[in-house]
Amino acid sequence: MDKTYKRPDAIMPIPSGFCPGCLHATAIKLIAEVVGELGQNDNALHVLPVGCSALNLLYWKGDMIGAAHGRAPAVATGIKRCRPERLVFAYQGDGDLAAIGLAEIIAAAARGEKFTVIFANNSTYGMTGGQMAPTTLIGQKSTTSVYGRDVADTGYPMKMCELISTLEAPVYVARFALNTPKGINSAKKGIKKAFELQLAGAGFTFVELLTNCPTNWRLSPLGSLDYMESNTVPYFKPGVYKEAV
Repeated sequence: MDKTYKRPDAIMPIPSGFCPGCLHATAIKLIAEVVGELGQNDNALHVLPVGCSALNLLYWKGDMIGAAHGRAPAVATGIKRCRPERLVFAYQGDGDLAAIGLAEIIAAAARGEKFTVIFANNSTYGMTGGQMAPTTLIGQKSTTSVYGRDVADTGYPMKMCELISTLEAPVYVARFALNTPKGINSAKKGIKKAFELQLAGAGFTFVELLTNCPTNWRLSPLGSLDYMESNTVPYFKPGVYKEAV
């Protein structure tokens, strides 16, 4: 009997260590599937950040290199300039990318560096204890905003796709939500589009994936998907924000 599904070759054959219901696992599977479908298993190079995303060190079978907190775009820049034939991508969380690494991502995007950043936005610092992140929603509770994010004190959640799409150099900027099968399928197409543009030498590509954090949100896995549908998706609207090629 033919198999209808198998583990992507770019992922190690070990159980996931992400929390139950965490959509990081789904995001990594999508990336690995696209890498395999494009025939890039031996050519892809994964830049690891700091945070839950760094658990990919355990699961990714291909080449990897670590970066200091927030500095994945700077590391990816050096790699891609030295090895332009490689498929280079960074997979970063919101604290890593939008707070500690904000200058790095904006500078790389503004320069039009020819690699891809995949941004997993779950509106919290997942690994370090559930603190408020730049993308924490208005009124959303965290360990550092126990009564909910207050705009008067901490401002508004940052919309990275909207911000990056205002720059001249990026050629593809898009956001997808992973809380539904339709969103997952759209996300895979978006990741493939970004990688294809990179392989064609077109320029900087940025894909935001709306994810969850059942553990730090203090919700069940299913409850976190409902929260995304009611709160995350209306604020961070999915869509293609820039497609210059």
